[in-house]
Amino acid sequence: MASKTVPAHVASAKRTIEVEIKGLEALAASLNGTFEEAVEKLADLKGRLIVTGMGKSGHIGRKIAATLASTGTPAQFVHPGEASHGDLGMITAEDGILALSWGGESAELRDILAYAKRFKIPLIAITSRAQSTLGAAADVVLEMPQAQEACAIGMAPTTSTTMQLALGDALAIALMEKKGFAATDYKLFHPGGKLGAMLQHVRDVMHKSSDIPLVPEGTLMSDAIIEMTQKRLGCVGVTDGKGALTGLVTDGDLRRHMGEGILQTPVDAIMTKSPKVIGPDMLAAEALSKLNENKITSFFVVEDGKPVGLVHIHDFLHIGVV
Repeated sequence: MASKTVPAHVASAKRTIEVEIKGLEALAASLNGTFEEAVEKLADLKGRLIVTGMGKSGHIGRKIAATLASTGTPAQFVHPGEASHGDLGMITAEDGILALSWGGESAELRDILAYAKRFKIPLIAITSRAQSTLGAAADVVLEMPQAQEACAIGMAPTTSTTMQLALGDALAIALMEKKGFAATDYKLFHPGGKLGAMLQHVRDVMHKSSDIPLVPEGTLMSDAIIEMTQKRLGCVGVTDGKGALTGLVTDGDLRRHMGEGILQTPVDAIMTKSPKVIGPDMLAAEALSKLNENKITSFFVVEDGKPVGLVHIHDFLHIGVV
């Protein structure tokens, strides 16, 4: 049977990606103690990290600055052309500079380099030529290996910008880890959209107080069904004399035990003992993952063994986590 011919443009796309993968592999292999030095220097900054670059390097720099800022390293992009016309005033003596230039000879960077030297501002360079003007001016040079561009003429920035972006991501993540930047910190910078929803805590989503379906041990199923029906969450929790959660009755339990005399049966005879529970400080994304993992639709939320809330999968749908 003849093999299926790959469409020309698909073949081209695959070649592009394969060339860029080779560039990333070379970049990963080139990392050494200089990268560690750069991370240490950037972590010690009292001010912001100013990211700059011209052309395609500038576009990549903007994304790197945004990633840094959202992961615990205050950062701002400053265009080198605008810097020469007043925006150098945005850079203070407590800041650091991360400058990107593949060849290291972008004329537009010269004023920023001179400014950094004059005010002794730490300068980190991302370039493919450590001996370039940029490399010579920098305190630390993150030298990228030479790599083939993916375009047919070998000139359009493709592999090189992919490598720059990956190196910027690597710096951001290393700094994030060094600073112990956690999901709760991340939430502060991402309050909107699906990310913001995923980073909410269970206590922000759960049903509370009188909305929680609860009955004491010994309650007849006739009364438990009324409580379950009124709260409309598909289950009812069972508590002991001290208010601790000891069991759970779901719609499924009710169907499985349906028969003559069920209404006069105590919940203790039907309930699932020691049900799975979660705490109120768990992230919504983690709670949803646990629901899916256990193939259930709700969790009672407990503190010190006592129910303080109930969260249902529909609550996650409502806030946009799913």
